[in-house]
Amino acid sequence: MSLTLSDEIVQSSGLSEEQLTLEIIIMLFQQEKLSLGKASRLAKMNQLQFRKLLASRGICIHYDVAEFQEDLKTLRDKGWI
Repeated sequence: MSLTLSDEIVQSSGLSEEQLTLEIIIMLFQQEKLSLGKASRLAKMNQLQFRKLLASRGICIHYDVAEFQEDLKTLRDKGWI
């Protein structure tokens, strides 16, 4: 599924489409609707970059067992562990 933002919404926000998309991703992460891994992938950043962005905004990182397991699976899938 794709999300289409109207030009009016983008223009009204004063942000570029990419910036607005990033703001939505951050908001969903803060509301615990997206995991750290998923949010960073959607933001087209590695997790370290995304963590730095969150830290620069004073946003705490929530990291639970399910996210840890997801990260372990990713590491295993890539053959890193």
